[in-house]
Amino acid sequence: MKKIAFLLLCLLVSSFPANAQNNKIVIGSIDSLQSNILGEQRKIWVYVPDQSSNSIFSPQRYPVVYLLDGDGHFSSVVGMIEQLSTGGNNLCPKMIVVAIPNTDRMRDLTPTHIDVDPPYIDSSSAKTTGGGENFLAFLEKELMPHVEAKYPTAPYKMFIGHSLGGLMVMQAFVHHNSLFNSYISIDPSMWWDKQKLLKQTQKVLAEKQFAGKSLYLGIANTMEEGMSIKTVHKDTTRDSEHIRSILKLDAAFVKNKQNGLKYKSKYYPDDTHGSVPFITEYDALRFFFDFFPLKLTSKDYTDSTSLLADKYKNHFAQLSKKMGYDIKPDEWEINFLAYEILKQKHYKKAESMFKLNVDNYPKSFNVYDSYGDYFVTIGDKANAIVQFEKALALKENEGSRKKLEELKK
Repeated sequence: MKKIAFLLLCLLVSSFPANAQNNKIVIGSIDSLQSNILGEQRKIWVYVPDQSSNSIFSPQRYPVVYLLDGDGHFSSVVGMIEQLSTGGNNLCPKMIVVAIPNTDRMRDLTPTHIDVDPPYIDSSSAKTTGGGENFLAFLEKELMPHVEAKYPTAPYKMFIGHSLGGLMVMQAFVHHNSLFNSYISIDPSMWWDKQKLLKQTQKVLAEKQFAGKSLYLGIANTMEEGMSIKTVHKDTTRDSEHIRSILKLDAAFVKNKQNGLKYKSKYYPDDTHGSVPFITEYDALRFFFDFFPLKLTSKDYTDSTSLLADKYKNHFAQLSKKMGYDIKPDEWEINFLAYEILKQKHYKKAESMFKLNVDNYPKSFNVYDSYGDYFVTIGDKANAIVQFEKALALKENEGSRKKLEELKK
């Protein structure tokens, strides 16, 4: 890898420092809203990618991950997304994480009411079951509008749930499919209410279209010793009903490939019901965003033509099509690359990168200031003045003002 690639990697690594406050590393904040639907105050834990170190550049907007059993999975999911999307990685987009802690888990994460279901659910635990539809109404009509009004969201949503949370992910997928773009259902409790939702899912998968939607199903090893994934189908005991119901769900997805869903499942033989969320979420993110990475070669860095800018344009046009909304490369990344190319005296290539930022971020004073620096470097005083004046028209700043005054002497 050439020098410029190494420098870009160094910048990427250093551009996302931990958010340290009062000698503590902070990865998110606690927010809350009053829910009239649920009749209670609900807390949410929120992570937003840090933009503080790039304050002169245009702010970005991010897809949103809605995470059930939020307090139990927040730190791992945030860390995973940061690792895959920053520090030189572009394996998935930077994303906002909205984690939803429970107040009454049995109420909110079950789609139907049951009186008892031994040995899993006794009569005491079952009292408030069946509030799942109300909970999804809270998500759609109260939580999502709150998040979209307060945070820099993009129009792409992911839903993640484990166990009963995985059951609620399936409830949303089957009965409210317009709410989310992608779903991660982790070892879901499809046995619930005599497999009622499982039967509904089997029917819907055969009848509806799911083009543009993605779902990943993670399956843990919950079998008794001596059983295998091949023999458990023949078992009829209650002990294996959990995994058997999930395997039936998987079979229904595999059978109905005509519905356009982007689907994948994986059985994790070395993971239990409790350990399977982390590896499932990782594999799901890699599966959902297999199209996301921009793969650059040494030639992209050393070539003196405008091909690099064209490669960025084409890649982000494809990303926009896949994600369903307009996505542009980060202004700061293109800005950095343009200056490094300028240092190499590849002037045509540098200009194409500066112009890429001008086209993508016409309301940013910085793109004109940087483009002005390009014209100064090649000795084009007249065009440099034009660019610095455009920068100052958008925002008065000391840097552009000094450069302009120097050129007009």
